[in-house]
Order: sequence, then C-alpha cells, then structure tokens
Amino acid sequence: MSNDPRPAEAIGTLDAAHFEQALHRLPVDALNVAQPELFAAGLAPHYLARLRHEAPVHHCAESRFGPYWSITRHSDIEAIELDTETFSSAHANGGITIGSSADDPQFFPAFISMDPPRHAEQRRAVAPAFSPERLAQMAPRLREWAADILDGLPRGSWFDWVDRVSIELSARTLALLLGFPQARSRDLIRWSDAMVALPGHPAFLSLEDKLRVMHECFGTFDAIWAERREASEGDDLISLLARGADTRAMPKDEFYGNILLLIVGGNDTTRNSISGSILAMHRFPEEWRKLQADRDLLANLTPELLRWQTPIAHMRRTATRDVTVGGRTIRRGEKVVLWYLSANRDEALFERPDDFLLDRHNARRHLALGTGMHRCIGARLAELQIRTLWEAMLERALSFEVEAEPLRIPSTFIHGYQRVRVRLS
Repeated sequence: MSNDPRPAEAIGTLDAAHFEQALHRLPVDALNVAQPELFAAGLAPHYLARLRHEAPVHHCAESRFGPYWSITRHSDIEAIELDTETFSSAHANGGITIGSSADDPQFFPAFISMDPPRHAEQRRAVAPAFSPERLAQMAPRLREWAADILDGLPRGSWFDWVDRVSIELSARTLALLLGFPQARSRDLIRWSDAMVALPGHPAFLSLEDKLRVMHECFGTFDAIWAERREASEGDDLISLLARGADTRAMPKDEFYGNILLLIVGGNDTTRNSISGSILAMHRFPEEWRKLQADRDLLANLTPELLRWQTPIAHMRRTATRDVTVGGRTIRRGEKVVLWYLSANRDEALFERPDDFLLDRHNARRHLALGTGMHRCIGARLAELQIRTLWEAMLERALSFEVEAEPLRIPSTFIHGYQRVRVRLS
C-alpha cells in the first residue's frame, strides 16, 4: 500500500514541471519511496532528492514492506555501513533487502547477510577467485568475448542492448566464475531474474512459481557441489567453497544462499551497469567524444558509471540497539534502508550529481558497491568487464543511437533495465 495520494503510474504521466509540483504537494512525512512502480517509471530519484534535502533520516510508517527508515545522505550511509555492531546485516535479523526476512522461503543466509566474524570467514573462501592474478588470467577471455559480441551485432537496425550485450557478457563471465557450462550460461540469468523478482512478475506470477525456478537452480548446483567436493583442484567459486575450511561443511541453506548471492551479484550489478553505460554515452554525447579523444579516461569510466547508474538501489540493515542518526531515534529491531541511489546523487559531495562526467575527480567515492567489510567482492571484475567492452567499442569506432526511454525494472532493489533499444552504424 502506498501513502501517496495517487499511484506512481499516474504521477508518471505528468510532464516534468507538473510532476515536481505534485511531488512537493505531498507531505514529507507521508513519502514512501519503496514502491516498485516509482522505479519502473524512473521517478524514485525525485522522491529520494526530496528526502535528502528535507528529511535525510525519514520514517515511513506504512508500505508494502512494512515500516522502515530511509537514509539518503552519503555521509550517514557511509557511517552506518561501517558500524556493523549497531546496524546488522544478519539473515536472522532480517537480511539485506527491504523485503527480506528470516522466515520467508525466498531468502537464504549468505555471507553478505552475516555479521562478523562469520562474514569474513566465508568471504575469505571465495576471495581468490577475484584476486589480481585471477583477473589477469580472465582478461584475454573477456576481450575475446567483447569482440565476439560486438562483431555479432546488426548494423543499421534496432536491437536490444540488454539482451545482446549486457546479459550476454554477464552470463559468459558468470559461467566462467562458477565453472558452469557456457552452453547453459543463460540459465544463470533466468535463475537470477527469479531470485530478485517480486511475486506477481509476469514470469513469476506466484511465490510458488518463483520457488520452483529457484529449486531448479539449487538442484543443479547440488550436483556440481558433490562433483567439486571430490576434486582436488579448481579455481572456480564452487570449488573454492567446496574446499574452504570455513565453507566445506556449511549447512545446505547457507550453500544455497551463497549461490544466490554469487549469481545475482555476478549478473545484476554488471549487467545493469553495462546497460547504463550506453544510456550515459547517449545522454551525454560530449563525454563519449571526450573518451574517443582521450582513452586515458577509461580509468575513470567504471567508477563514474557505477556512481551515475547505481545498479543496486539500496541495502538494508537492522538496528541492534536504540541509536540516534541525524537527530532521529531509531529503535532496536527497526528496518534501516540505505539508499545508495541517493548517496550517489548527494550534492554535498558530488558537483552536478545528475550528470555523467568522465573526468569527475571524486567518482571513486561512490557507494554503488557498498563500503567497509561488505563492499562488493567482485568490484574489480565489474570494472574489468565494463572497461573491456568500451575498449572494444572504441577500437571499432562504433557510433550509436538509443531509442526513446528504456524499459526499467520494477524493483526497489535492482536499479536497472529490462530493455534498451540501440542502433549501431
């Protein structure tokens, strides 16, 4: 249920000026940004901006996800991320999304939803898969795939960049990481989509539909796990978990939770960043011209893209004690939503925050991948994939058009796109 007096779809039909007027007529105490429809309509950043300016620590009493606190300023989010004693990520306390809970069959414990010391124990097991040495080994394969994908695209006709480029590169890379058959790499995307979808999604109309697809995934990885436990070597993620001192005897629900984490983390973050990259270059053509003229700007491409796109809209924490943030008292057990999408638009830190600027001096201050002990373990791999793709675009001197508005994902967690139509020449 929304506290807003009209549905997001109706507000989305207004022109920009009238939308801003309608938004600012709403009482700030009644704002509820946690509406998937707002994200599908591209309106969530406007709600978050108002909260950031007027109520940076904001309590929403009623939503489809229950009551929750919104934290919208960069400095507050960063401080909360670093205070793991006061703000818990643990599955038993509710987990890391606004909708998760320990007793919901959609959600499983994983190292991202663990507090110290267990978080570090499990994260340590898979860290070698993302080492500089391992990424250097993967780089030639990524260059080969980027070339293959771009050379296979049509010239002069419209196609879906999300399907043909973003998903394809993400799926191949994820299969490589997991030691999963490349011929079945698209299964990983289908399973990832099921995991993050809200029941009622056209492909997953009920919770039972969603769970059926998830258990298909679990059955597949049960067989892979059994096989890798018998092997004495292997540098894929499943082999590392199967041999790790702190993970080889993990309970089945933790194994499933870590599979979910690795699949979703390896798919949605990079996939939606790659989709956002073509939109950024289209909407800010001067930046594309600057990159063509100075390839040294590739070094800053990924951090600025992750800031501008912010593929994960939020992370959630649960207060373990009564605490004051920004003059507001958050009670023990209350849900605290850290809006990364807002932090990365915070005018107090980022000049012209809505613009995509390749020479932004502090782009690496973004919180798109978290900070502290929960910073995304695959951050360097995401950077390598994005940079490799755009190096291949530059080598081919491709020019492109993007058609109208993209079709966005109706999710408060994944900030991304279902379809972006592109034409190359």
